[in-house]
Amino acid sequence: MRGDGRARALLVAVLLSGLCGGLCGGLLSGCTAPLPQPTATSTPPAAPRPTASAGESALPVVVPVQPIGEPSSVATGLDAPWSILRMTAASVGAEAPPVTTADGTALPEETTLISERDSGDVLELLVDGSLRVTGTVADVAPGGEGGLLGLAARAEEADGPAGSPGTWVYAYFTSESDNRIVRMPLQGAAGSLALGPAELVASGIPRAANHDGGRIAFGPDGMLYATTGDAGNRDGAQNPDYLGGKILRMTPTGAVPAGNPFGTLVWSLGHRNPQGIGWDSRGRLWAAEFGQNTWDELNQVTPGGNYGWPVVEGAAGDARFLDPVLQWSTDEASPSGLAVVDDTVFIAALRGERLWRWAPDSGQPASPWFVGEFGRLRDVAAGPDGTLWFLSNNADGRGSPRDGDDHLWQVALEPAG
Repeated sequence: MRGDGRARALLVAVLLSGLCGGLCGGLLSGCTAPLPQPTATSTPPAAPRPTASAGESALPVVVPVQPIGEPSSVATGLDAPWSILRMTAASVGAEAPPVTTADGTALPEETTLISERDSGDVLELLVDGSLRVTGTVADVAPGGEGGLLGLAARAEEADGPAGSPGTWVYAYFTSESDNRIVRMPLQGAAGSLALGPAELVASGIPRAANHDGGRIAFGPDGMLYATTGDAGNRDGAQNPDYLGGKILRMTPTGAVPAGNPFGTLVWSLGHRNPQGIGWDSRGRLWAAEFGQNTWDELNQVTPGGNYGWPVVEGAAGDARFLDPVLQWSTDEASPSGLAVVDDTVFIAALRGERLWRWAPDSGQPASPWFVGEFGRLRDVAAGPDGTLWFLSNNADGRGSPRDGDDHLWQVALEPAG
């Protein structure tokens, strides 16, 4: 089912007041039964763009986007893929194109790597859609939801504060004793990329068979953010000294940066198992989070914010905690990866087997796309030439693999009317 204009016009969202209200079902064109819709629980705080001073032009208006047309397969045969890493000069923080490897070799814009959870492999996507192993991250101990999870990348200048020049690939993974983050220099050239020796960035993040979090990304402030699950220690999510059930913020080498609210790596707390983060053009940080049995969440994350788990799940109207801006029943979401493209939030849903789209400043409800068409979806990212990429995850032990699974899919985007 497509979330086209006719379908979206029929979607119904219900605002919650105080305690969470019920969901209203919305009908999609062609459906034989109503699809439950996400509940908008609050209006995102206004964050106007800076006012242009004399002699300066105002920042351009960002027009939200939506999928158009049929998705096509970019790559097949992936084994429990987890993270899409697309390396553009802007995304890795390079001063100007091109992205370079440790020895200064220039890479094509939008060079792409993909992580596989159980093998521990980091794969390079080649121009013909084939895949090759750039390296296997050492000490990965897969099991349950753990293994090689999120990827990120950062460029360093020769005189940069984090060490050697070139591009570093960061990986969040489960070891035998904990979850940790390492970084590896990117070496070689396009078509023959390799990963150099790993350097430890952060360790001691609690691990378990479930609730390992695992998404990492560099923010507009140049700091590395990481989502961590509660690792089964529910009460630990409320303990600022426990690294599980948090969103962490650190320098590229793992130090505690200025501005962290507790003087530690912890940026926010009270999370159950967040697995998606991204920033819009106004600098707002959005995070997608697995609930337990009732509500999955999309939160606007602020420093020191407490999102309530395990005291509350979903919107509770409790002044001690920050309510989510959107919530879904767990069977229509189970959200993992998140991407913000032209100020439009896209969320990959596992159990919900769909892609969620929401434009925070549009006043419109979130809408589901491709419901049930590609199975479980693990990650989503901006693709080349105005497209969107997303990963299926049917080979992760919980899905039903289809022909060619798992796939990297691509769909075109158009301005939302």
